[in-house]
Amino acid sequence: MPLSDVALSLLDRASTRRGSTEAEALARVLDRAQRAEELGYHRFWVAEHHGVPGIAGSAPAVLMAAAAARTRRIRIGSGGVMLPNHQPLVVAEQAATLQALHPGRIDLGVGRSLGFTAAVRDALRTGKEAADRFGADLAELLAHLSGTAAVTARPRDHAATPVFVLATGAGVDVAARAGLAVVLGGPALFRPGPEGATAVLERYRERFRPSSWWPQPYVVVSANVAVAGTREAARRLLLPEARALAVSRTRGEFPPLEPAGPADPQALPDRERRLVEESLAASVHGTAPEVRAGLERLVARTGADELLVTGGAYDLEAQAESDRRLAALFALRPR
Repeated sequence: MPLSDVALSLLDRASTRRGSTEAEALARVLDRAQRAEELGYHRFWVAEHHGVPGIAGSAPAVLMAAAAARTRRIRIGSGGVMLPNHQPLVVAEQAATLQALHPGRIDLGVGRSLGFTAAVRDALRTGKEAADRFGADLAELLAHLSGTAAVTARPRDHAATPVFVLATGAGVDVAARAGLAVVLGGPALFRPGPEGATAVLERYRERFRPSSWWPQPYVVVSANVAVAGTREAARRLLLPEARALAVSRTRGEFPPLEPAGPADPQALPDRERRLVEESLAASVHGTAPEVRAGLERLVARTGADELLVTGGAYDLEAQAESDRRLAALFALRPR
């Protein structure tokens, strides 16, 4: 399948950068949403993180409202709202309100992740067992959106808001049973065997049950992607987030992004260096021809209907250029 036949979208986590404020990080998200619309991207999504120093995006519904108000055509959504942190009725009401204000432009991606630390989980009034309720919470959310629940969520949505499940493993099975689109990302995309993307998505398609939201399976693959004039420049664009992720896994805190130093990642401790290299290996980066080839292989392996590009960058100008180069690869029509 040529890349021009695959929908192209962006996810921005509202990463903070050393030396700038969280308010500036949020403003940059809105600027990027406008640019994505101008370049012809299909969707622009935001995420939910709580108590993370390196991420300002904690309230996706609020940020979605701001992004929708600053744009006119591009679809705006969540990648995603974490259901263990919320009552399904409230999530349905927020999505339905946004849909009523911006008809035909709102997506609802939901996931089952918990707060990163025990303190965050306590503040959210959730325990580790909350993720086990995901299937039941999702069913309740869909009932509110379809108008079949005991409580009528208002404004009524009438199943107008497309629902996506951010899934790995069992989450894919939940999405298939509910008849929802699935978003699959991370190392599983590049992993062979029964836990790799090919096997997991084959299972999703086999078990999919048509629903009011999706008549047939719909697969979104989510990957860190960077395009630049050289492979090294593209690699350096992804390094700050890869380094922050490595720090979070070794020291327990995802820090604000910092510029890539001349010795990165050789200057890092051994474990952090390995984690950085693993993160970069689970990305697609390089020159335009290299990225085209990498994405064509990814699409061929997964049968993806859509690519959701992720990856925070410290260098905002280089990130904007990467967005433009990627849009050109997919033959998007600027607006």
